[in-house]
Amino acid sequence: PVCTGSTMSLMVVSVACVGESWKGIDGGSGQDKNFLSVRPSAVVPKGGNVTLRCYYRGGLYNFTNFTLYKDDRSHVPILHGRIFQESFLMGPVTPAHAGTYRCRGSYPHSPTEWSALSDPLAIMVTGVHKKPSLRALPGPLVKSGETVILQCSSDTVFEHFFLHSEVTFEEPLHLVGELHGGGSQANYSIGPMPSDPSGSYRCYGSVTHSPYVLSAPSDPLDIVITGIYEKPSLSAQPGPTVQAGENVILSCSSESSFDMYHLSREGEAHELSLPAVPSVNGTFQADFALGPATHGGTYRCFGSFRTTPYEWSDPSDPLPVSVTGNPSRSWPSPTEPSSKTSNPRHLHVLIGTSVVMILFTIFFFLLHRWCSNKRVNAAAMDQEPAGDRTVNREDSDEPDPQEVTYAQLDHCVFTQGKITRPSHRPKRPPTDTSVYMELPNAEPRSKVVFCP
Repeated sequence: PVCTGSTMSLMVVSVACVGESWKGIDGGSGQDKNFLSVRPSAVVPKGGNVTLRCYYRGGLYNFTNFTLYKDDRSHVPILHGRIFQESFLMGPVTPAHAGTYRCRGSYPHSPTEWSALSDPLAIMVTGVHKKPSLRALPGPLVKSGETVILQCSSDTVFEHFFLHSEVTFEEPLHLVGELHGGGSQANYSIGPMPSDPSGSYRCYGSVTHSPYVLSAPSDPLDIVITGIYEKPSLSAQPGPTVQAGENVILSCSSESSFDMYHLSREGEAHELSLPAVPSVNGTFQADFALGPATHGGTYRCFGSFRTTPYEWSDPSDPLPVSVTGNPSRSWPSPTEPSSKTSNPRHLHVLIGTSVVMILFTIFFFLLHRWCSNKRVNAAAMDQEPAGDRTVNREDSDEPDPQEVTYAQLDHCVFTQGKITRPSHRPKRPPTDTSVYMELPNAEPRSKVVFCP
């Protein structure tokens, strides 16, 4: 059965293995002490694998043979009547594998004699339901000596929540879910010191009829204890007041040999981290290049060591950075491409497009002007005396009407074809604006088109 608990007093519901070490639950009495262990963890994703071992006398050696029993008596074919040697690889696991197990081993000196049953070991299968969310109140950076509340919540109604941290807890902690806003949530309070809440946490949800069939894990939440070491110093280059678009570098430094520095901005949940490097003046420093400034803010930095990544120094004194001018967008992060890398490409495209448009404009202007000149010349020819417009042909004795090749000028579109020339030209100018010119050497029915 699932145990219950409150936010301040919780009961352990299972035993997990931390890292590569083996942990188990003792059973029996006196020298018949035995226990069941799991590797790598009792919390296993659906489709994963775990290895089970049954130990004897405090884990000095394994039982030569052992059997497994599932407390809820659900049918698991791999366990039915099986005797295992040394260890048993369970997987790929399904929701049917979730539950509590016990083992019984045979003694090396007496294979027919079996030990007492071990205490139960809970195997939790995750990834069956939608993941919940996990957050820290008032925030994930906790000053040494203060209290932090971890809140697990979901749109799904879960009667049970399990809080897991491989650093802080050896076992998942069971929390009772409460209805909240159409979903459910549970709170867990850690602190004040000497308890240490630092570490990476995840939470899971489950329902009453299958308490060990869990949801997918929440996104990880890192709880960091601050105030463990002396504060570093924070400075801005070229200064705390800059023009909009000017590059800004925030330098965090200390005489302590920190391995990492962490930069936080007031009002933002996440920090930027960089490794510390020795500087020429004997300090250890990290330079956070924030790129072109657009908006100001208040910054602090912390130092930490690799061996204790969740324990940070006191924060540096706050550094307000102000930006003068007209910022165009939000403050860029160091991983964002800056405008210096993106603008030239866009500028080249703009210039290329402009050049093409200018060239097309010049071409169409010249073509239009040429066409206009052609219209003027054609009109002048129409107004000359008939004798001046005589068309010379090699065969002048051919009787009228006769077939000639013509060119028609109509809005600067030239076409060629054949017409039958009348014997007498009209005395008054035609209303048609087309001008006909004889082309003696042109091939009939050819067409040349020029468009302005």
